[in-house]
Amino acid sequence: MGDVRLVVFSALGALAFFATAYSVVYNTYLDTSNPLLTHLPHPLSKSHYFANKANFLNAYFIKKAWGWTSAAFCLSWITSPPTIKTNERVVKWVVQTGMWLIFTAWFFGPALFERIIVASGGECILALPTGDTLTVPLELCFSRSQLSLTSHPELFVASSSFVPSVDWRAVPRLRRGHDISGHIFLLTMSIMFLTDQLRYSLRLAHRGALHTVAVVANALLIAIWFLATYTTCLYFHAPFEKATGFSTYQMLLRCPPPSDAFK
Repeated sequence: MGDVRLVVFSALGALAFFATAYSVVYNTYLDTSNPLLTHLPHPLSKSHYFANKANFLNAYFIKKAWGWTSAAFCLSWITSPPTIKTNERVVKWVVQTGMWLIFTAWFFGPALFERIIVASGGECILALPTGDTLTVPLELCFSRSQLSLTSHPELFVASSSFVPSVDWRAVPRLRRGHDISGHIFLLTMSIMFLTDQLRYSLRLAHRGALHTVAVVANALLIAIWFLATYTTCLYFHAPFEKATGFSTYQMLLRCPPPSDAFK
């Protein structure tokens, strides 16, 4: 029997490629690195449910993807029989949780993805209600500071196009640089991690009722992450940003790892 990880990875790559190609041919994606566009609703948001950033999948699943993935792993590991309840599986989760933190949350200060945006020419941009943008110090993006006339009056002194009201406030974002798609990176990592964990369960000749429920839950979550990958590739990020999000995980862990491809 072939390695299920290779099958899933190939299917995921094909899905990402065709959804991205469709988005280019039919112009369905929103360039989220463009500061003039990223704060606006997606042009298709009224006619395409998943083009709306407030859709259920994005709000309750994608934004909490590693939390859901970790919960599915814990359910699977806790209900596993002793023969497959190994420390190796926990170590894999710890390593990939560390990867998630380093790339998306913290790497001796700003996350690695944020450092890449800045290194590739990114700026800290504050979107104004007028549609204009204001470039502010990078530190305000790294700290995710909420800006207002009261907290940072010096930022608005030179702006003649917009004088904010006292109660107006907003958070600036890193834009214009190369924004590796964190969603695609995290979804790829989640899918491949859960697939790797399912291999242990699929080897069992007999599974208890609780562990069978855990296996089904893991498989269902993988399907949800496939759908999330499809909608992200179809509606958000420039093509190269999605490609680098997908390939970053591949380069880091090389799935499946050659050393244990047939374990």
